[in-house]
Amino acid sequence: MKQLCFATNNAHKINEVAFALGGAFEILTLAEIGCTEELPETTGTISGNSRQKARYVTDHFQIDCFADDSGLEVDALNGEPGVDTAFYSGSRDHAKNMAFLLTKLDGITNRRARFRSVITLVQNGEEDQFEGTVEGRIATNLQGEGGFGYDPIFIPEGYDQTFGELSMEIKNGMSHRAKAVRALVAFLA
Repeated sequence: MKQLCFATNNAHKINEVAFALGGAFEILTLAEIGCTEELPETTGTISGNSRQKARYVTDHFQIDCFADDSGLEVDALNGEPGVDTAFYSGSRDHAKNMAFLLTKLDGITNRRARFRSVITLVQNGEEDQFEGTVEGRIATNLQGEGGFGYDPIFIPEGYDQTFGELSMEIKNGMSHRAKAVRALVAFLA
């Protein structure tokens, strides 16, 4: 079975990707390869950060690797939080980030948004990128306790429930990361 490192420390992402891969590959975590440092994310773009993280792991640990970077892009805020999604309020606290976003959208009727994910695969020195997006809108308040990040305020197109209310199976069928992972798996097959 092919081993790949998934360059993340986020247990939620690891579970989501492992579910989407369905056992086709053995996924090694950063901890399993001995990587304890914070991966660099300094390029200012989602695709650039994805590439930077994958290259860092491959260069420092000599293992084929894939890394994702994701962001929530809100039309009325000119694409914010975008590359700063994880630290939008100045911290990694999901509740603070959602509260900050809801405050910025207070009174704004255009709540169109999308989650975007870019996965970079570095394998045998070659690099490929895969992108997935899911369109939707931002709710006016938190709904549901499932998922992670901004899931309790993101309502995907065609649904009345947030990612925080939908089951993992439904979310993984349409999520930005799941779409990017499916493109990755199709490429690897």
